[in-house]
Amino acid sequence: MPIGTGSELNLISFIFAVFFASTLTAAENKPVLHFETEFIWHESASWFGGLSGLELSPDGQRMTIITDRGHVLQASIQREAGQITAAKITHSVAMRDATGSILRRPFTDAEGLAIAPDGTHSVSFEGQHRIATLNIKDGVTTPIARLSASEFQAENSGFEALAIDKNGTIFAIAEQTKGDHFPLFAFKDGTQTIAAQIPRNGPFLPVGADFGANGRLYVLERAVTPLGFRTRIRRIDLDTATPHSVTLIQTLPARFDNLEAISVWEDASGRTRLTLVSDDNFMPFQNTQIIEFSVID
Repeated sequence: MPIGTGSELNLISFIFAVFFASTLTAAENKPVLHFETEFIWHESASWFGGLSGLELSPDGQRMTIITDRGHVLQASIQREAGQITAAKITHSVAMRDATGSILRRPFTDAEGLAIAPDGTHSVSFEGQHRIATLNIKDGVTTPIARLSASEFQAENSGFEALAIDKNGTIFAIAEQTKGDHFPLFAFKDGTQTIAAQIPRNGPFLPVGADFGANGRLYVLERAVTPLGFRTRIRRIDLDTATPHSVTLIQTLPARFDNLEAISVWEDASGRTRLTLVSDDNFMPFQNTQIIEFSVID
């Protein structure tokens, strides 16, 4: 059926509405993000792609990254005048089970990565839903929490977002929820609890999380549209009975690629930095991006 004039006007109105909603969100909420750099990362290795979890070293010079096809890698970052100019892989290994055997599908879908203050690496997996510790040298994973598929809405909607606070408590958020809040699960000493309920606002779904030095939780969210991916980052204060969230950025479609992981750190000036990477889904028309923002309070 041809699109008539009325439909055209409705489409134009919709586009303007989305545009103004995005710009007003960034303008009305404080703090805001300052865009620092965008780097397109190319590697020839056949396994490279599908980046899904990220942690940076305290100085922001080294990355640890997991992929959703069961690889873990480390890379150094080169910057000039604050801009990322190169990323070089220094170590990579396929993830393995507790016996040392390389993980095979459907056990390879690693999505969230977090590093505890004592250096312990933890990874969350979708499909075969679990959280495991990770030996960064040999890739061996050891499950510490197994979750029933009945706790999630779909096989591909498990714990995408994983973070660890200064006390070593693991926090996880599933990509989908059955209600109007996302439960924030907490894992500590073999005990599983729900630490908070994060309000679900709009079409965005959580895909990454990390704690800042001040103990506030930064949550990276994604929405998929016919025009491309949209990105939102919320900062959440968990010290109150009802978590208070501030939207730092909310983009229009296709501003960035499929940003799926976030790491929070402080630069030499003491300013909070957010580094994000994208999952290219191993598609030739997508890119592996490294995006950085600084937080302006």
